[in-house]
Amino acid sequence: MSNVVRSDSYLTLHYRITAQDGEEFLSTFDMSPATLQMGSGQLAENLERVLIGLPAMEHFVFELPPDEAFGQHNARLVERIARNGLPPEMELKENSVVEFTAPNGGTFAGFLRELDATHALFDFNHPMAGKTIRFEVKIIGIM
Repeated sequence: MSNVVRSDSYLTLHYRITAQDGEEFLSTFDMSPATLQMGSGQLAENLERVLIGLPAMEHFVFELPPDEAFGQHNARLVERIARNGLPPEMELKENSVVEFTAPNGGTFAGFLRELDATHALFDFNHPMAGKTIRFEVKIIGIM
């Protein structure tokens, strides 16, 4: 076990991501700790960056502006799509996340903001884009 997080470390940790107003986006504190391989894309690159050099068994809280967290909200990632252009089996419910299949077979998600008789308005930004976040971390183990 090394004593600080490196870019290739394997970690066991608890973490919580909240907006400045306290709105919780994700937390592992009330369940089993997360295990992740640094650099594998399991955690956003910007969040991994703040973990580098941290020791185990300590609690840290970071305030990250949008550019250091999930980026600015990009209006070009908000798209109005004709309902007849969407797969017929796709379940459309306002204020829900909808999974799409990319041409390469991968998946990505869009947040369905509005729905009318002919169109759906999707936001493909990260839900925390444009927000300053609070990133709370307790590193349990580093390998």
